[in-house]
Amino acid sequence: MEYKNLPDMRGWAALRAVIERGSLSAATDSLNVGQPAVTKRLRALEACYGLPLIERVGGRMRLTKAGEKVYVLAVQTLDRQLALRQELQSLAHGQSTLRLESTIAIGEHFLPQMLLKFAERHQQFKIENRLVYNRQMQSNLANRLSDVALMERAPDHPDLMVQKWMDDELWLVCGPNHPLAGEQSIPIEGLTELSYVLRERGSSPRIDLEEALDRAGIAELNVMLEVGSTDTLVEVLMPGTHASFLPRFAVESAVAAGRLHHIGVSGFHILRTLWIARHRDNVDNPAADAFISVIRDTKSAT
Repeated sequence: MEYKNLPDMRGWAALRAVIERGSLSAATDSLNVGQPAVTKRLRALEACYGLPLIERVGGRMRLTKAGEKVYVLAVQTLDRQLALRQELQSLAHGQSTLRLESTIAIGEHFLPQMLLKFAERHQQFKIENRLVYNRQMQSNLANRLSDVALMERAPDHPDLMVQKWMDDELWLVCGPNHPLAGEQSIPIEGLTELSYVLRERGSSPRIDLEEALDRAGIAELNVMLEVGSTDTLVEVLMPGTHASFLPRFAVESAVAAGRLHHIGVSGFHILRTLWIARHRDNVDNPAADAFISVIRDTKSAT
């Protein structure tokens, strides 16, 4: 195997910083080195591969065809290096750390109870939790930057495996003062007559809603406001005259308590599944197995 003329990892970091930050000067702040050092690292990287990797177009740095291939390798390698460092730090402290990610809605409504149970049962493990978008979770799992992800949409990456967690549905809901608060259902044509407060674009519930509307031939809803938190959205709905589509698991208790009203829509149902996802090469992980057992127990208790 040929090990001569291997690229310097600092060159990969410089290439990534320049492209993601947009300029040499911005990259210097990210790397905490001067601009001459960044330029030197880029030239050394290009000399290693024998081709230009970056070109300037319209005042902005852009990857060449060769640079695109090297950039993908750089990102993957640097992310794996970061994951390895985190794992080694955990080993150095004699404690296994579970890196857990979930969507915002799942984090708001399920994680507090799960995290408390996990801490009570498994004090030998440390847990780090982040709330991120579904697509970012998939990327982090694929690059081994997280161990377990609780997702509202199944990942489509070949290196990831999923377990079904529970069924869910997007419900059309409104506050008790809404004109439709006394209605049990409306025809599908009535959807375009309402004003909405929805989760932001890119969130799992919003993507599921947009796909369902497209299948039903509904081009657009009258969206008055976008909110980044399901709990905050519920608070906005209660006193107002707007409606929203929200995960059933997030609003069932509010509907049962009369704080929200669930409106059926004839011929329009958005059924979903919640998933537990892991990397195929990370199945031998005691901390992840312990947390998944807590998830199963929590579901059985509800």
